[in-house]
Amino acid sequence: MIESAVDLPTGRTPGCPFDPPAELTRIGAAAPLTPLRFPDGHDGWLATGYGTVRQVLADPRFSSRGELQHSPLPGFEGVTAPPARPGDFLKMDPPEHTRYRKLVAGRFTTRRMAQLTERIELVAAEHLDAMERHGGPIDLVTAYAQPIPTTVICELLGVPYADRGRFQADAARLFGTDTAPEGKHEAFESLSGYVRDLVTAKRAAPTDDVLSELTTTDLTDDELAAVGGLLLAAGLDTTANVIALGTFALLRRPERWAALRGGPDVVDTAVEELMRYLTVVPVLARVALEDVELDGHVVGAGSTVVLAVAAANRDPARFTDPHVLDPHRAAVGHLGFGHGPHFCLGRQLARVEMRVAFPALAARFPRLRLAVAAEDVPLREGADVHGVTALPVTW
Repeated sequence: MIESAVDLPTGRTPGCPFDPPAELTRIGAAAPLTPLRFPDGHDGWLATGYGTVRQVLADPRFSSRGELQHSPLPGFEGVTAPPARPGDFLKMDPPEHTRYRKLVAGRFTTRRMAQLTERIELVAAEHLDAMERHGGPIDLVTAYAQPIPTTVICELLGVPYADRGRFQADAARLFGTDTAPEGKHEAFESLSGYVRDLVTAKRAAPTDDVLSELTTTDLTDDELAAVGGLLLAAGLDTTANVIALGTFALLRRPERWAALRGGPDVVDTAVEELMRYLTVVPVLARVALEDVELDGHVVGAGSTVVLAVAAANRDPARFTDPHVLDPHRAAVGHLGFGHGPHFCLGRQLARVEMRVAFPALAARFPRLRLAVAAEDVPLREGADVHGVTALPVTW
């Protein structure tokens, strides 16, 4: 059992690009909740146990508000995030969060996302055709993993795909762990400003897309710009990283890659297992609004709790052989999409995209392999969303 406070482990073990930091795993094996030292002197907590992380995510006594949080990363001492702007509901608590969530959730229903399957299949096929014409080696990130979710979220929201260069850069800054709060604020403002211009156009001439639908609600232009910017940024980044990093992980073992050709049920299971195993959003944070008893400790009001979601998804108390990627595992209840009031709104869209992208790639290129040594694949550094910056492949 670890009695004294620890620093947040961030460095992944060389040669283990899919695993949480080894020190984080060691801490989690000792206790599900551990005192955490913050660079600014704040006394907070590190949650690594599956049950603990899940409980905090669902407990309304813990807040998502960014201005209440202390950063566990060095270099951000004394830097406080500004309060959430209208529409920035990821950093809000109920009832403000609930209002925005209800308006948006109705546009991302399971049924509506399933109806996109045929279109996603066409998008995937177009990029597979382009890959085949190009021949290997090729970067799977830019050739396949990024274009599919980018095309789909742009079409769904009614955003011109040709503008992707502008908002992809803003999204990268928004999700960068090495981006200071002021930089994140600037990126959010830039992204929101872009969407605000689109909202104005859609109010004047609505089209068949989610942004146009949202103009019929009581949301103001500023709120719509923030909501739309969040949906756009999230739709661009997370699924692309699961597709690329997941392909990397599956290619390490031929039988795992072959499993993707085992039919829809196997693919569905593999997608959930990849979300558990990879946990591309490895860390979240919450702040106690009052004293809360948790795992035999009292988490004081105002304490920041860092939630090591990647460690929770590898908790042996919840998943057998958690450090093994098993495409046939029923990873029910994983926290890869979060949990509680902030449970990922786009999870059904992400699932449909991955259920199409992975088997289509495996069917077209059954002999797909890395074009470089595994240790030479560049990982994303300084990003809230884990992944690779490039994945050179051939066949």
